[in-house]
Amino acid sequence: MKIHLPLLAALALLPVLARAQGTVNALENDFSTRTSLALDKKLSPGLHLEAEYELRTENALSKIDRHQLSLGLSYKFTPWLKGGLSYTFFDRYGTNAGWEPRHRLSGSLTFAYRAGDWRFSLREMLQLTHKTEDLNIYQETRNYLALKSRFKVQYKGFSRVEPYALFELKTVLNDPACTATWNTASSSYSNYSFTGYTDAYITRYRGGLGIEWKISPQHALNFYGLADYCFEKNIDTNKEGTRLKSLTYDRKFNTTVGIGYTFSF
Repeated sequence: MKIHLPLLAALALLPVLARAQGTVNALENDFSTRTSLALDKKLSPGLHLEAEYELRTENALSKIDRHQLSLGLSYKFTPWLKGGLSYTFFDRYGTNAGWEPRHRLSGSLTFAYRAGDWRFSLREMLQLTHKTEDLNIYQETRNYLALKSRFKVQYKGFSRVEPYALFELKTVLNDPACTATWNTASSSYSNYSFTGYTDAYITRYRGGLGIEWKISPQHALNFYGLADYCFEKNIDTNKEGTRLKSLTYDRKFNTTVGIGYTFSF
């Protein structure tokens, strides 16, 4: 008897797909901006203390999205390996709850390779974000864990200006997961069960172009543009976690322009 592996795989997935019904919402578009001021203090060879304030807007400049303040340390272990740790406090404007202060810890490793005037780098950054607002624990986790993987190419052949391009993936590592059965007749879910913070998926694809302009050894400007495709799961349950009301997936394409100033000393 001839076995069709693709058919068997599809049949094996049928029970899972039956429980994973959800609505994919229409693609939304937005335009946002970022403005930042940063300080870079060299403490010793390879060791730097960094501080930055950033303001973000969204909804085509009609709304402030967040204020944030970061403080961190970075150390260059070798010409090809750099590590960093940072803390960020930010106040973001939520859709329903107003201003929502949050705390974020980040750790990163950057691997770099220089080939003539070209520099190639891969940065892996792990971020833990603590949410302070009142939330439904069956809809979202209080301590959000994400991994950002960024590949960047810089051209260093000019004396003061360095153009660059980047591509980044953001993966959420602990989104809420559940099982439920979709009832076509009643257009509702039944047999709902919360299964923990175990769902992981790519939530953002980012591409970017920019120019770093070193005005002097102390002053630098960074002009950049970003294009993001975001995909996010939204679970709506009651507070007791006994009933699943809806399961939707938001899609958004966001265009961002930004400028940053850095003072080094």
